[in-house]
Amino acid sequence: MQTRVLTGITTTGTPHLGNYVGAIRPAVEASRRADVDAFYFMADYHALIKSDDAARIERSRLEIAATWLAAGLDPQRVTFYRQSDIPEIPELTWFLTCVAAKGMLNRAHAYKAAVDRNTETGEDADAGITAGLYMYPVLMAADILAFDAHKVPVGRDQIQHIEMARDLGQRFNHIHGREFFVLPEALIEEQVATLPGLDGRKMSKSYDNTIPLFAGGKKQLRETIMRIVTDSRLPGEPKDPESASLFTIFRAFANETETAAFRQALLDGLGWGDAKQVLYERVEADVAPMRERYEAFMTDPAAIEAILQQGAQKARAIATPKLAALRDALGLRSASTSATSAASPKTVTKQDKMPRFASFRDADGNFRFRLFSAEGEELLLSIPFADPKAAGTLQKRLKTLGAAGAVLQIQPQGMTLDLDGKQVASTPDYRDEQSRDEALGQLRQALDQLAAQD
Repeated sequence: MQTRVLTGITTTGTPHLGNYVGAIRPAVEASRRADVDAFYFMADYHALIKSDDAARIERSRLEIAATWLAAGLDPQRVTFYRQSDIPEIPELTWFLTCVAAKGMLNRAHAYKAAVDRNTETGEDADAGITAGLYMYPVLMAADILAFDAHKVPVGRDQIQHIEMARDLGQRFNHIHGREFFVLPEALIEEQVATLPGLDGRKMSKSYDNTIPLFAGGKKQLRETIMRIVTDSRLPGEPKDPESASLFTIFRAFANETETAAFRQALLDGLGWGDAKQVLYERVEADVAPMRERYEAFMTDPAAIEAILQQGAQKARAIATPKLAALRDALGLRSASTSATSAASPKTVTKQDKMPRFASFRDADGNFRFRLFSAEGEELLLSIPFADPKAAGTLQKRLKTLGAAGAVLQIQPQGMTLDLDGKQVASTPDYRDEQSRDEALGQLRQALDQLAAQD
């Protein structure tokens, strides 16, 4: 079983060395695990809350996408997309807004901090606070709930947002009487590496003390490293590695043997200038290959766009049927569907013509089954099972699933059904999108009929 892990990347700046060590590198490594279904999105809607500089946001989207791809993110293995390419996210944001308690939003850390700053300076409590900042937790909840993410990696300061997403998903499920949403859990990043900046404080754009990752090339990287603040100890005097920013940064890139050698050199009196050169060479050894890939991407934005559009297609294959089920639950159905429902308010009984399962055995000895509509049209074909009991267990689950509980992945010519992060069945191929979408409606109706009968 795969665990779906979702990570957002705000598009308001140029990535620096601290971003790479603390977020990008560990996320790329995690994405390679076989048990992880990784979703990475560029949170450009969130960026609008923090910045009204359109050129900066546009440039940042390009730079961040190129950085993650250059760092080794495999778009074939993960789902990598822009938030703004998924129209279902703002739609879901509104659905969740309509069940969000204002009191809960009043307690959001970012909003409270802004109010406190205004109060301290004698301003009106809400001066300069936009509705975007206030509604930020709801948008974040939509980012997560749209894709049924199981885990969301966050620092401790972000736990509240995951709790709010759980509250909103749970409230919606309760109001509408069905488990529409997977309730996410915070994946606390206790061991996130934090690099010191040029002045010894945490590397941050807010402190203007960052070391560029790719910007300015190797010349800028070396010049910036040479500006790292050190103490006044002269060459030949022993240095304290544990209190030296140089050593902390070096350790984030080096292996144990290299780290031990650098530590000993500092204890033996290596001069700060020479130490900075050693640090530069070690960092450059890792960064240079990535920089080459980064520059290639930056000169070919069409390639980045194609990757992001492919990611958006994968993401929408999950979000589109999810939102269709939510619209149905909220009464936002098409007029023809509503008229049919109003004309036939009866409940399903055992005597009604129902969807049915047909089990069979493949030539290779494996067991499978098909789900047919009440009219006899094939809707699903299961994966093969060596054990007939496993096939029977899956049938039982499908009988209680209901359309809202079905995770359907939309393909160009058909659909697949996932349970517990694994594909368990697929539809036939259809001749065009219209036929596929009609079949989606039939499948959802059949699942609801089975659940109602059960």
